[in-house]
Amino acid sequence: MSASEDDLRDWMIAAQAGDRRAYERLLACLVPALRRAARGRWRQAEAADIEDVVQETLLALHAARHLYDPRRPLLPFVHGILRLRGADVMRRRYRQSGRERAIDEFSETSSHFATKEEQEDQIDAGTLHATIAQLPERQRQAIEMTKLKEMSLAQAALASGMSIAALKVATHRGVATLRKLLRGAR
Repeated sequence: MSASEDDLRDWMIAAQAGDRRAYERLLACLVPALRRAARGRWRQAEAADIEDVVQETLLALHAARHLYDPRRPLLPFVHGILRLRGADVMRRRYRQSGRERAIDEFSETSSHFATKEEQEDQIDAGTLHATIAQLPERQRQAIEMTKLKEMSLAQAALASGMSIAALKVATHRGVATLRKLLRGAR
């Protein structure tokens, strides 16, 4: 269904006044036009992304329809919303694609599906204790008390004679050194 700018503007004015049928006609005409405009603007986008852009635009148009000035053309108003909402959708997609990978990329037995606990269990206890023994004295002591014996910071500070702040620093540095040593052991 194709309509002129004047028809679209008239339907929007009627929709602002509460005419549901005019609003339905307006949306029915805008959807194909929005799809074409989105495809033209984001040529590399997938069909699902284009559909998301159209839906986001329609939602934003619905929320902002009271802001439309009937003395002005409607299509620039709608295309402005499309441009802004589309940029938001595409930005979200690119951010997600940088962090996420399709599950089909991995085999069923891939170690990528191992939980953090399973990955940590892959380091045997003997290797871990031997590596902890290589740490400087204060770091080793801090790691043993806070991580292995699971003492609170106050308890570990009292037992070691270190302040809580010094114990936190020693623990942090110990964990960092431990990670480096374990990466080198693999």
